[in-house]
Amino acid sequence: MATTKDSRRLRIKRSIRSKVDGTPVRPRLTVFRSNKGIYAQLIDDEAGKTVAASSSFELGLQGNNVEAAKQVGLKVAELAKAAGIEAVVFDRNGYLYHGKVKALADGAREGGLQF
Repeated sequence: MATTKDSRRLRIKRSIRSKVDGTPVRPRLTVFRSNKGIYAQLIDDEAGKTVAASSSFELGLQGNNVEAAKQVGLKVAELAKAAGIEAVVFDRNGYLYHGKVKALADGAREGGLQF
């Protein structure tokens, strides 16, 4: 049976989520890519709450590109700092650490978050 890109990503995602867990002190920074935008959330898995979130749509950015991803990373880092969060656990959500996902992570690091 042939696997699709999405089923492969979901299999990898399950593997990553079994190892990565967010806490109130060090929440999980998760990334979601769609064809039209990119999203990032800081999640406290113990409480089941989203601490902060940002997206390319929220910032009013045109297109789904590396620059938009970097801006989303900077914004989520700013929101994390406002919530008193210094360090996060990065969850690439089954996507390859390349291109937009890497740009978002670099933007969050530039914003002052530690991975």
